[in-house]
Amino acid sequence: MKLDLSSQITLDRVPKKYYKPENDFEEYNLSRYEKLPVAIYEDAHGAAKEIAKEIIREMLQKQQQGKPFVLGISGGVSPVPVYEELVKQHKEGGVSFRNLVTFNTYEFYPVLDFAFSNLQMLKDVFLDHIDMDPANIFSPDATAEKDLIGEKCEAYEESLRQKGGFDYLLLGLGSKGNLGFNMPGSSLHSQTRLVVLDGDSRKDIARNFGSLDKVPVSAITIGLYDMMNARKIALIAWNEQKAESIRDIVEGPVSDMVPGSILQTHPETTVYIDLAAASSLTRISHPWLVTNCEWTSKLIRRAIVWLCGLVDKPILKLTNKDYNDNGLSELITLYGSAYNVNIKIFNDLQHTITGWPGGKPEADDTYRPERAKPYPKRVIIFSPHPDDDVISMGGTFQRLVSQGHEVHVAYQTSGNIAVGDEEVIRYISVLNSLSKKFTPENRDLLEKCERIRRYLLYEKTNEDIDTPDILFIKSRIRREEARLADRYVGLSEEYVHFLDLPFYETGKVKKNPIGERDVMIVKDFIETIKPHQIYVAGDLADPHGTHKVCLDSILAAVDLMKEEEWFKDCRIWMYRGAWMEWEIDHIEMAVPLSPEELRQKRNAILRHQSQMESAPFLGDDERLFWQRSEERNRTTADTYWKLGLASYEAIEAFVEYLPVP
Repeated sequence: MKLDLSSQITLDRVPKKYYKPENDFEEYNLSRYEKLPVAIYEDAHGAAKEIAKEIIREMLQKQQQGKPFVLGISGGVSPVPVYEELVKQHKEGGVSFRNLVTFNTYEFYPVLDFAFSNLQMLKDVFLDHIDMDPANIFSPDATAEKDLIGEKCEAYEESLRQKGGFDYLLLGLGSKGNLGFNMPGSSLHSQTRLVVLDGDSRKDIARNFGSLDKVPVSAITIGLYDMMNARKIALIAWNEQKAESIRDIVEGPVSDMVPGSILQTHPETTVYIDLAAASSLTRISHPWLVTNCEWTSKLIRRAIVWLCGLVDKPILKLTNKDYNDNGLSELITLYGSAYNVNIKIFNDLQHTITGWPGGKPEADDTYRPERAKPYPKRVIIFSPHPDDDVISMGGTFQRLVSQGHEVHVAYQTSGNIAVGDEEVIRYISVLNSLSKKFTPENRDLLEKCERIRRYLLYEKTNEDIDTPDILFIKSRIRREEARLADRYVGLSEEYVHFLDLPFYETGKVKKNPIGERDVMIVKDFIETIKPHQIYVAGDLADPHGTHKVCLDSILAAVDLMKEEEWFKDCRIWMYRGAWMEWEIDHIEMAVPLSPEELRQKRNAILRHQSQMESAPFLGDDERLFWQRSEERNRTTADTYWKLGLASYEAIEAFVEYLPVP
C-alpha cells in the first residue's frame, strides 16, 4: 500500500534536466544565480537517505580513528526524515553510533514540562533509538535560573569547544529564513544566547504545544558564529512554504534580515531540498533565463504570464520585441511570431474557465475542462476538516448542487482539537439549562454537564489534554456547524458523511501516521458512491499537516481502485484556498464566482462559528478564513483580468490529479 503518494504529485513543469543536469556544463548554466551548492530531490525521503549516508560515512571514519563524531541536530519537522533514516540504518543495517556526540541547536525556555521540550522530541524520533552513550547528549539548560542563563550559555559553548566543535551540523529552516532561533536582525557574529520569541515564531511552533498560550516566550539558541565554525553544514527544507526563503538564501545577498544567507560564506555547506522547496529558484521557476527549455504548454503559459507582468501588458498585446528582449526568443523561433504564441496561450487560459464544474449537459465539451456526460454526475467532495469544503471551494460546491449533481461531502476528521474550551462551556451551559427545564429528573446528565463545566473553568491547566467527553463534545460542535453550512448550500443531510479517520483521534496536536485502516475507510466509502468526480484538498501548507495525511489516504485508496472499470470514468480535482492558491500556469479548471456567489460562500464559512476569532490554527496569516479565502479568489480573478481575459469578481481554481502509473 502506497502511503505517501502526495509527495509524488508533479505539475508537469519540471523536467529532470533542470534539477539533475547531465554534465558539469549544464550544472554551471543552471546554477548561475545560485551562491550555494544545491541538491534537489524529487521528495524528502530521497534527500534524507543521501544526508544520512553522508553522516554515517563521516561518523564511521571517526570511529576507525577512535575519535568522537560531533553532530549538531535541530528540532522541527524538516530533519525528521533524516533521523528516521539514521535509525533505520542502525536497526536494519547494523550501524553503530557508539562514538556519536550530539548538541541540540536550540531549546525552549523555560521548559516546565519536558514532554514538550525540543530535546524530548529529538529523543522520541532519534536519540532513544540508537546505541549512543546518553552522556554524549548535550542540550541547553532549559531549567536554569534567570540570572544564570548567561553563564549556562557560556558553559554550553565551552562543552562544544571541548568536544572539538561540530563535525557536521544538520539545520532546518524557519519560516523567515532563520537558523535555529537566530531570527532576522540577528548579528552574523552571534553566539549561544537567550532570545525572546516573536509572535510569528511562537505561531510556527504552536502546533507542537496544542495552543499558542502554551508556547514558551523564549528559547536558548546556538548563535550564527558557532554554527559557521562547523566543518560541514547541511541545510534542509521541504515543501512549498519554504520556497521563498530558499530562494532568498541561495540567490539573494548576504543579509542579517535573512539569517540563512550567511551560509553563502561557509566553504562546506550544501542545501538539500525537494522539488516543492526548489520551486522559486530561477532554474525551476524561470528556466528560460538559464538554459534551453523543454517547452510544454504549462511552461509556455508560465513564461507568458511572467512576461506580461514584467512588461505590464495583457497577453494579446505582447510583441516580438517583448519576447526577444526578455530571454524568450526561443518561443518566437518555435511559433513564428509573438501573435501565434499569444493566441495559443490566450485560448489555453480561456478554455480553463467554466461555470459548469460538473460539465455542461448537451454542450460541446471539446475545449471544456469537464466532460458533458454523464449528467448528472455523482460527486464526492473530501474535506480534511469540517470547514475546508466551503473555505476552499464553497462557490463550486454551490454550483454543483444547484446544477443538479448528486453531491456527497465526506469530512475526513472530526476537527475536535481546533475547538476552544470556551465553545464547550457555552454549549454545556445551554445543554444544562435545557436539561433543567425539560428533563430535570436526568441527574446523571446534569451532574456530567456540571463536572465538565467546572473542570474547564477552574481545573484544567495548559498541560492537560482533553478528556474523551470533551473531545466528543468538540467533535459534535464541528459536525453541527458542518451540517448547518451544508444546509445553507442546499445539500440534504443524507449526503453528508463523517469518516472520523483514526489517525486524527489522538486528542493531541501530534497525530498518528496514516495507516491501512484510514485508507480502507476512504476506499470503502468511495466504492459505495462510485463517483464520476472527486474533489480533494491539494493544499499541503496547513500548519499541522492534516491536509497531507488526508490527501495521502485518498490517493492510497485511489491507487488500489484505479484499475477497476467504474473508476476509469472518474476524474479527481485538487482544490486549494485556505493556505495558498494554485499558480496560474497549473490551473486546469477555473470556476468564476459572481459577487452574490462570493457573499454566499462567505455566509457558508461563517456557519463555522467555532473557527472564527477563537480558532487556534490560523497559521502565519492572521486574517480569518473567509477573509483569506476571498482575497485568494479575487487575486486569481484579477490575474486572469490583467492577462486580458474577462473580469470576474472571484475565481476558484482546480488542478486535475492523475493517478501514479
